[in-house]
Amino acid sequence: MYPGRRLWRACGCRIRGSAVGLRCILVKVMLNMTSFSGLNLMAPLMKAVESEGYSTPTPIQLKSIPHLLGGRDLMGLAQTGTGKTAAFTLPMLQRLTESGNPSQRNSPRALILAPTRELAGQIADSIRTYGKHLKLRSGVAYGGVSIRSQINMLSSGLDVLVATPGRLLDLMNQGHCRLGRIEIFVLDEADRMLDMGFIPDVRRIAAKLPAIRQTALFSATMPETVLKLAAGLLTDPIRVEAAPAATTVEKVDQRVFFVPKDKKSDLLSKLLTNSDIKRVLIFTRTKHGANKVALHLDREGVSSGAIHGNKSQAARQKVLGEFKSGRLRALVATDIAARGIDVNGITHVINFDLPNEPESYVHRIGRTARAGASGVAISFCDSEERAFLRDIEKTIRRSVLVDENHPYHGMAPAPANDRGGMPGRSRFKSNRPPRRSGGRSGQSSHGGHSGHGGQARRPAA
Repeated sequence: MYPGRRLWRACGCRIRGSAVGLRCILVKVMLNMTSFSGLNLMAPLMKAVESEGYSTPTPIQLKSIPHLLGGRDLMGLAQTGTGKTAAFTLPMLQRLTESGNPSQRNSPRALILAPTRELAGQIADSIRTYGKHLKLRSGVAYGGVSIRSQINMLSSGLDVLVATPGRLLDLMNQGHCRLGRIEIFVLDEADRMLDMGFIPDVRRIAAKLPAIRQTALFSATMPETVLKLAAGLLTDPIRVEAAPAATTVEKVDQRVFFVPKDKKSDLLSKLLTNSDIKRVLIFTRTKHGANKVALHLDREGVSSGAIHGNKSQAARQKVLGEFKSGRLRALVATDIAARGIDVNGITHVINFDLPNEPESYVHRIGRTARAGASGVAISFCDSEERAFLRDIEKTIRRSVLVDENHPYHGMAPAPANDRGGMPGRSRFKSNRPPRRSGGRSGQSSHGGHSGHGGQARRPAA
């Protein structure tokens, strides 16, 4: 059968006309589906989307919205910065409006769980943006702030509640939030929930949800534990992917600098003399490390701030706001605090410390190259972090370019051999071109710096 006829019949339509005619119809359908106007969103939502300047849905939105509008459970796999928040908030707002059920005291109709305060706040902002022409009430609940205002918010009646697991359980245990009327449940950043130890809390919350509901689970990576969690939450789910599991953003120029641990701060200062690094997010493994790096940058005259779990919510929001506005050039963060950071124009991500979980690397570098832009991800790797780098490369299924054009490369121990590899042969890809035969002893085999104070000679994206 002509392939267009199979697709047309799969859509439940009668087949009429020639193959050429069907091809023309199908092209029109496909073109229509690549714009928000072809996703059957109601007029108030379309008005909000258009006012934000969006006309073309991202792949995860294109693949998710029709299924969610149809009431299907869904498991979505997408990298950070791909628009997955709109992928579940738009159909949620439409279905809640169409069902017409009234909000009730302490009983929200939809629940979105997020692992961090920052991410919960970002989602709540998106709901307010997209739902500004609808008569739906939404709110957000997380720790680090007074619970009293959140109790009052729930008592006034909400349609959509965005919450972190710990604070939601507090509200439930105190009798201020009941989940018996939940129509739609969304679990966002499920892999980070796992990393942060929230899965038992998620299971306790899910046990209070009604059996008949729509559930969606979104994650940037899909480890086995998350798949098991999904199996217990979702019913006959559709699985959609905007990118292969655990792949990194293609438009991110990734490179690694081998550097002794005690020279990382000096290398960071050298890199930041480059004016191309306009807005940079720097990751450390610990809270103390984040404070230490931020203090170092301040002494070097680089405007910076740090966010981590020991900071109050007000302090974190203040620093994040200054970073968004451009008052701060650098933001230093731990992995947990950085979840939910959605700042346009981050030109560079620097891993001051490599993460000991390779999936975190995917999340980190996804902070740049958002919304179709390009970006650069630079990782510092000392002798104790080589195993982390090997795990990262296995996870992302590619080698990270080694940048030797910095003054501390020769001070770092040679990369460890690959297990099972040939003796003396490094498994790490280097940007050093092969030495010409017959070259003079001691002559440099590569050029000078590439305008990055240590960048690889490949042009930065």
